[in-house]
Amino acid sequence: MYNSDTTSWQEVLAAFKRIWGYDDFRPPQGEIIRSLLEKHDALIVMPTGGGKSICFQLPALLQNGLTLVISPLVALMENQVQELRDRKLPAALLHSELPTWERKKNLQNLEKLRLLYLSPETLLSAPVWEKLCQPQLEINGLILDEAHCLVQWGETFRPAYRRLGAVRPALLKSKPAGTKIAIAAFTATADPKARATIQKVLQLQKPAAFQISPYRQNLHLKVQTIWTPRGRRQGMLKFIQARPHEAGLVYVRTRRDSEELTELLRQKGYATAAYHAGLSPEERRQIEASWLGGKMPFVVCTCAFGMGINKPDVRWVIHYHSPLLLSEYVQEVGRAGRDGKPAEALTLVSEATGWLNPEDKQRREFFAGKMRSQYQEAQAIASKLPTQGEVATVAKQFRDGAIALSLLHSAGQLEWQSPFHYIRHQSGKSCSFGELNAQQQQFQTQMTQYLTTRECRWQFLLQAFGFAKEAAGWRCGHCDNCN
Repeated sequence: MYNSDTTSWQEVLAAFKRIWGYDDFRPPQGEIIRSLLEKHDALIVMPTGGGKSICFQLPALLQNGLTLVISPLVALMENQVQELRDRKLPAALLHSELPTWERKKNLQNLEKLRLLYLSPETLLSAPVWEKLCQPQLEINGLILDEAHCLVQWGETFRPAYRRLGAVRPALLKSKPAGTKIAIAAFTATADPKARATIQKVLQLQKPAAFQISPYRQNLHLKVQTIWTPRGRRQGMLKFIQARPHEAGLVYVRTRRDSEELTELLRQKGYATAAYHAGLSPEERRQIEASWLGGKMPFVVCTCAFGMGINKPDVRWVIHYHSPLLLSEYVQEVGRAGRDGKPAEALTLVSEATGWLNPEDKQRREFFAGKMRSQYQEAQAIASKLPTQGEVATVAKQFRDGAIALSLLHSAGQLEWQSPFHYIRHQSGKSCSFGELNAQQQQFQTQMTQYLTTRECRWQFLLQAFGFAKEAAGWRCGHCDNCN
């Protein structure tokens, strides 16, 4: 096992070669691995396909004790754990869809594992938390994979994310004196504000920062204006017809959209499937296997598909509807061209006024209205909450109680005393729910600006994600505005 005083870097490289078959790391993999082995906190922003998982898997395998990997999606956990198990490595996962016997077995075997994958909600469930707090269980690291989910989902969709900063102090209270638990957050997309949020929520301590530009020279970006719903369908069909047998993805925003579009494509003779969060685990795995194995050239999917799934030869991505956030867009187009060969990303958008085709405008207004109502409901709940209490009690008392607590935390009006207990306060740095809503509106406006810009699209993305120096005077030569 690794000890920075006694284990040489050659031994780390030898383990890398033995497990994955590579002779050396790609920059900055080596620096990240060294940082985690030395128990430093870290915040890593690397493009999709940049080899992030190896950066935390190898340190975990080289150390005694358990590394917890917090992951947002079951499919993502299953893919990574299966790859590790295929290499006969000590990894397991816990999620609500596992059979009871398998959950029990994995919990009983924690001392034998090096990597345990689980969601924020599973991490904070009573039986799992109780087991992790046992003094004899050595925990050396906490990894937040796909850390942008903390920013995108933590306020109103997956409020458990906002409680993760209280995990390390709570675990350390149950461990022997001198125990160190490093925290590292990994993502492909985080602008400066998102990075600051991740660092603050996770309570990262002087984190080593690794930020790699999202620019991908082989990825051609295009936005196409369509004038009618029929024109949208035709635009998609024309694009797909011109690329027979190539692997691709069609992203839509809702479950209903995925099912309706899949039916249309099947009628046109395409072998495809709708993928969304409402499918059973068996259905999801079957679709993933068909796509990964080449039996199904493309999938019509919501944002639930593709995160962490390793298919290098995806040649194209269509956004049938544009995402609401730029970070989602970069994540999703990043599924294409991971092998370094040319790939294309097409986004279909209604004409800007919305007079001829109000579809996109209505969609934006629907989500903005939904967000406003969530903030209003949270405000109403917040006025009824005691100044301190327990998450479980609030969640039982109010339907959206956990979301209200999450929003209060985001507004700086609440602190977590533990992952399960809160205390309210009014500090000079707090903001209102109205201000939070305005910030979300700004993120959506940024997406609209990207879709309508006449400038180089890659230049816009570089500036948006904090790479202004690299973006200065930039023209990529492979987006629709530069060609």
